[in-house]
Amino acid sequence: MKIHFQQALRALILLAFCGLIFQLHYTGDITKYINPKYVRLSQSASILFLFLFFIQITRIWTSTKEEVDHEHHHGEDCCHHDDHNCSHHHDHGDTPFTGKKLLSYSIILFPLLTGFLLPAKTLDASIAEKKGGLAILGNQKKEVNTSAGSEQSDFDLEDYSFEEELEEAEELEHDLSVNEEVEEISNEEFEQLKKDLYSSPAIKMDDKVFSLYYEEIGKDIDKFIGREIEFQGFIYKEEGLASNQLVISRFLITHCVADASMIGFLSEMEEAPKLYDNMWVKVSGVIDKAVYNGTELPLIKIKDWKEIEEPFIPYLYPLTIKIL
Repeated sequence: MKIHFQQALRALILLAFCGLIFQLHYTGDITKYINPKYVRLSQSASILFLFLFFIQITRIWTSTKEEVDHEHHHGEDCCHHDDHNCSHHHDHGDTPFTGKKLLSYSIILFPLLTGFLLPAKTLDASIAEKKGGLAILGNQKKEVNTSAGSEQSDFDLEDYSFEEELEEAEELEHDLSVNEEVEEISNEEFEQLKKDLYSSPAIKMDDKVFSLYYEEIGKDIDKFIGREIEFQGFIYKEEGLASNQLVISRFLITHCVADASMIGFLSEMEEAPKLYDNMWVKVSGVIDKAVYNGTELPLIKIKDWKEIEEPFIPYLYPLTIKIL
């Protein structure tokens, strides 16, 4: 019986990927990487890795008889070819580790090592700054207004609009990977949520409606000036803001963390100098309007606030609308 080390390593890698995905689902950290609507797809990937692992196991051992038979048949084949072709041999996974092989294995092992050894990190103020910070909020406002005034616009990856992300998420509502735990709403319920936004005495931005309400408020700020609002998010401070100003932010994930978009409100409060980046707060205040780099933005004048723990699921996800 002969053991092929590299085949065993490949089987171990397949099992490790299966275990990593299972661990992420077991701890709930999977939602820190992907939109919950893709949970089933992720589970399917784990099952596929396990299936491939069992197939790979059969390649780890070969009996001595199989080796002799293979060499015998291979030798007979070589009799019908010239010397150059006879130098050909089959790879059972025992060929030496070359530089290319080591690089290939390193690329594969890297996500496994980081996945098992490093804790799931939540996107925070440092990522918001790298993505453009408050300028991103201004771009979103411009793009929403532009799309409302014209039916077509040129697609630019760097200026991919917040509204387009919402539309793309709606187009994927019948994806086979949709998780049953993800709440789907009908188009009537969607329109009712919009009506509630305009008619309710106070706007409560819970996670379900946050992205929808945020977009609606950004479309026409004047309609909401003076309205009371309540929401939660993490603190992000940017250079150039007044000492009493900060941004209370959230990250919206359409598919996975790679496409995360920062959304949030420029806010004013007396205690702003005491607060710090990545501090989670729940606030209530009144909507006003401000101008940043020539763009009008909603401004929240905060009346009351309190520090809270970071939610286990800190991200927001676009609403999924059912087509009946």
